[in-house]
Amino acid sequence: MGLDKCKIVELPKIMDRRGNLTFIEGNDHVPFDIKRVYYLYDVPGGEKRGGHAHKALQQFIVAASGSFDVVLDDGNDQKRFHLNRSYYGLYIPTMIWRELDNFSSGSVCIVLASEHYDENDYIRDYKELENKVGSNDKK
Repeated sequence: MGLDKCKIVELPKIMDRRGNLTFIEGNDHVPFDIKRVYYLYDVPGGEKRGGHAHKALQQFIVAASGSFDVVLDDGNDQKRFHLNRSYYGLYIPTMIWRELDNFSSGSVCIVLASEHYDENDYIRDYKELENKVGSNDKK
């Protein structure tokens, strides 16, 4: 898996004078069954979240409110995505290092996950990811 598998997905946007509605369906808008949903909020200015990769878990990240950046790294290359619309989501497959930063005030980050929480699925050491993907590059 490389960064070429990571992509922004435009979600349905139903416009109404009373307010807009967007929805996300597993195995349709995201290529997996949704087994867990969590969200990040009240992230202090200058803080980062993430700093890990997953062996089996896939994610789909949406900026429900405000904005933030997602920096993805496959052990060879990096790519930064700026999320700032609630009708766009970022798909992240397995074995991709992710860090979230540059949170705007009041931002809310929703994460849809393909698996239930399992600490053994995390890769928290970047060098371990490099070894698993066979990278010779250094971060």
